[in-house]
Amino acid sequence: MEQKAGEPRLPVVDVATASPEQKRVLDDILNGPRGNLAGPFLSWIHSPELAQHAQKLGAFCRYHTKLSLRLSELAILCTASKWRAQAEWQIHYPIGIDAGLDERNIELVRLGKEPKFALREEQLIWELVEELYETKRISEPLYKEAEQYFGVEVLVNLVGLLGYYALVAMTLNVFQVRHGDGPLPFEG
Repeated sequence: MEQKAGEPRLPVVDVATASPEQKRVLDDILNGPRGNLAGPFLSWIHSPELAQHAQKLGAFCRYHTKLSLRLSELAILCTASKWRAQAEWQIHYPIGIDAGLDERNIELVRLGKEPKFALREEQLIWELVEELYETKRISEPLYKEAEQYFGVEVLVNLVGLLGYYALVAMTLNVFQVRHGDGPLPFEG
């Protein structure tokens, strides 16, 4: 049977027939801070060892970076926009808005346009993501400002968060994962 465009590429793992390794990972995810299998987990579960390592890294990146939820969600949404990751955007957009992000600026991020955040910390997150994705580096002036503003540990955690959510975005895109039935945020 031929794969239809936009349909998920991987079969859904049935918990009843899952391997013991898969069941352990599914239990860890469902009993962890997320409590659900949204996003990349049903793709990663086809490789239980990868799934276990990735979900643990993801829990740290999502909940323990010492960034506020608002700033973490902004970094995730910037990454989702860069990768045009449908499900990543669909999952994190409402969380970001509930965390206090400005809808107009987030729409500009989705469209790949420059936002004008009122708070320097938000603009700084956007600038870091933008420069990193465009140049694959962070210039010395921007690095120094970010280091001074966030501190070394949080800046390292932010880079880890961006890398993790790039992995999530690649997974979602390759395996055509969607979230819900609403309209897709990105064309194509």
